[in-house]
Amino acid sequence: MFDRGRVLLVKRGAHPAKGLWSIPGGKLRMGEPIARAVRREMLEETGLRVRVGELVAVYEKLPHAYAGGGDRHFVVLDYLCQAVGGSLRAGDDAAEAEWFAVDALEGLQMTPGAAEVIRAGISIATGSDRRPE
Repeated sequence: MFDRGRVLLVKRGAHPAKGLWSIPGGKLRMGEPIARAVRREMLEETGLRVRVGELVAVYEKLPHAYAGGGDRHFVVLDYLCQAVGGSLRAGDDAAEAEWFAVDALEGLQMTPGAAEVIRAGISIATGSDRRPE
């Protein structure tokens, strides 16, 4: 989620990414539509109610690249979101939730792939997206 040149990140409080900053998110529940899951996870992890926007990126976490993932193959879908209510707070498996200036992200320890997704999200949010139509 982006707001006035800032991006919302959470610091993971549980393994395998404990202590790393990440884009808020989580797992789908059986039969749960994706947009509903995005809204639920954002509320659980950040305290914010959101409107789900455009798909930004699809990121795969393959078993060999996912520490402790065993034989699991994760497919991560990242969406732009707009806050429509709530109050920012860390919750669920997030140890912290914080807005960061986009130009201050370079020094953060982030989960693999997060920086690339943030760059793609900024491009879409600012209208400079160059993806083929």
